[in-house]
Parts: sequence; C-alpha cells; structure tokens
Amino acid sequence: MRFHFDLRKSRRLRANPKRGIGFEEVQEVFSHPYYLDCRTDLPHQYRAIGWVGERLYSVIFEVREEKEGEYCHLVTLWKSTREERALYEKNS
Repeated sequence: MRFHFDLRKSRRLRANPKRGIGFEEVQEVFSHPYYLDCRTDLPHQYRAIGWVGERLYSVIFEVREEKEGEYCHLVTLWKSTREERALYEKNS
C-alpha cells in the first residue's frame, strides 16, 4: 500500500500534544487489523481505526489514483475517542 501526505501537516500534527504523532507513524494502522468505514459527509473519504504501538488512532484518508496506480492520501488523524474504541472492539 502506498501513502502520500502533506509533510508540513504531518509535522504540525506531531507537534500537537493532542495528536502526538505524524503521518509517518500512523501508517502502522494499516499493517494490523483495523476497522474501516466511509465518512457519511464526504463519500470519498474513509476512516480507519487501528493501533499504533499501544494507542488506538483514527485516520481519515482518500483513495486516489495516478499513473502508477492507487494510493492512500492521508488527510488527518487523532487519538480515537471512546466511541471509536467501542466501534473498533465490536467489529474486530
């Protein structure tokens, strides 16, 4: 799976104490079982909920295409909420 993201945004997310990690680290979500759903407000964006180390994160991403094929464009991330944790536990 290939990933693209805005490097400046990744640095801002890592510097934010509420987020604490950037897009580089959160790619780990996709290497383990994760919960996936489609955002209802933007049908071309998806939410993945999964583990990075010892913490559960939620990642918003878009599937895009270019000459080399499809890739995931990472949009934003955050530490999963209680509701998202329950959703992950129920569906995994």
